Amino acid sequence: MSKVLIIISTGFEEIEAISIIDILRRANIEVVIATINDLLTVGANGIVVQANQKLEELDISLFDMIVLPGGALNTQNLAESEEVKAALQKMKKENKYIAAICAAPYALHEAKVLNSTYTCYPSFEKKIDSATYDSQNEVVIDKKVITSQGPATAMQFSLELVKILTNEKTFLNVKNGLLVKHF
Repeated sequence: MSKVLIIISTGFEEIEAISIIDILRRANIEVVIATINDLLTVGANGIVVQANQKLEELDISLFDMIVLPGGALNTQNLAESEEVKAALQKMKKENKYIAAICAAPYALHEAKVLNSTYTCYPSFEKKIDSATYDSQNEVVIDKKVITSQGPATAMQFSLELVKILTNEKTFLNVKNGLLVKHF
């Protein structure tokens, strides 16, 4: 069974975080929610999520993938965190999956783990590198780095993660169970 670490902080985008957690768990993927703040972490729209553990308490090598939801404040917090940068760099060095949605690819940029092509919330590419920004695709997979544009793409992004971490049958079961027809 794959094991995924979702890292949140104050101001995380709730639609993205919850969609990712829910859809991965529907695919029987083990999901651990870590925070760099308090275990009870307040999202961008005031929704409180209880993380499982603090990031500092985890052994990153036990995970197959790290995923960062967006939210402007969350992204800034994650981008400035030396712990988050170290975790992302360890995953990159171990050739494991890294994923980020919305503004969070900026945190990947700050950790120097982005590959050559990415997408993100429109306007955040100006903080990264607009030359390698893909505005046309809602989800971009560049080797083992997966990025997506924002709240409206959270379900497609999450299903792509399921496809990567499981198999076609599981992917189709989850997709069909969610009544997804448009991608």
